[in-house]
Amino acid sequence: MEEIINIEEKQNPFFRRKEIKFILISEIAPNHEKVRKIISEKFSIPEENIRIGRILGRFGSNEFSISANLYESELDKLKIEGKSKKDFVKKEVQSEENIEEKPVEKTTENSENSKKSTTESVQEESKEEKKE
Repeated sequence: MEEIINIEEKQNPFFRRKEIKFILISEIAPNHEKVRKIISEKFSIPEENIRIGRILGRFGSNEFSISANLYESELDKLKIEGKSKKDFVKKEVQSEENIEEKPVEKTTENSENSKKSTTESVQEESKEEKKE
C-alpha cells in the first residue's frame, strides 16, 4: 500500500506547469510508470502531461523522495522538456515494423515469360538463411 506525503507544491506560470515534491511510502521501489499513474490519480491529470524528475530512495528505507512536473497539456510538456531518447527509439522501432509489414511489390524480369516478385525472392533468401 502506498502513502503520499506532500512536501512542496508550487505553480510556475512561466513554464505553464505545477512543480511538486513529495514522499512516497512503499514496500518496493516504484518505477517511473507507477509513479506517473499514482500522480495522475491524485491530481486528476493525464499521464502524458507528467514528467518525473527523480525518484530518490535510501538503502533499507521504504520512503522515496519524488519530484515531478505537471503540465497543462502534452504540447506544453514537449515544448519545454523536449523528447527523450526513449521516444526516439520507440518511433524508430515502430517505423521499422511498418516497413517490414509493407513488402515491396516490384517485379523483376528474367525473361518475358518468367516474372518473379522481389517479395518472393526476399522470402526465399530468408528461408535459406534460416536453414544455415
